[in-house]
Amino acid sequence: MIVLKDFDGVVFSIARENEPVDGCTVSRPVHDTQDFGISWFSLAHDTDISPESYPHRKIIVNASGGLVMYSPGHELTLNEGDCIITPANIPAGFRTSTGSTYTEIRLKEGVNMNKALHDGEVFRLSELVPYQSGRIVNMDLVNDPAMKFVVMSFDEGTGLSEHSAPGEALVFALDGEAVIGYEGKEHHIKAGENFKFAKNGRHFVRAQGKFKMALLLTLED
Repeated sequence: MIVLKDFDGVVFSIARENEPVDGCTVSRPVHDTQDFGISWFSLAHDTDISPESYPHRKIIVNASGGLVMYSPGHELTLNEGDCIITPANIPAGFRTSTGSTYTEIRLKEGVNMNKALHDGEVFRLSELVPYQSGRIVNMDLVNDPAMKFVVMSFDEGTGLSEHSAPGEALVFALDGEAVIGYEGKEHHIKAGENFKFAKNGRHFVRAQGKFKMALLLTLED
């Protein structure tokens, strides 16, 4: 279960909800099972998390500030909106000179990941799918019995009709603006903001112009 009951049906910002604490690194577990986990991290300026290695990969989604992933003799910089996949069994640390807030998605070993993604390369979720005239374009980044991570683009005038999902879902608005309907109420969302659906919550998406979003869906019982 995603431990965010206060955010059900509310437009919010991961960056604003996890502002760095001076001189500190702060982690907030949001979801944790043996299959995958979600945590929010905030690092104050000039702080770091020393390199550690894990048997599983992690997707890092940088919400604000500049973030450097580093290992001996190697480093990569993530700007706001950038992502990276940390390789399994290779030490990786994070540091920031400006302060940073990011989402960490822990994946289980052997998870089915789209071949468009490569470990240790900086990428942007918003650039993984194009806009197409009159269409919705969908790419599954991670497809597992326990979770799905999907990125979608909506052309102007397109949207998803009202439906419900079999699990809780966290939306990342990536580009443009949209209206999200949730349990009979409409909410305006724009790039950089987030929204959460409860399991079986009735919702729809209506693009306001062109719109891109990522959707992290839990599928455990």
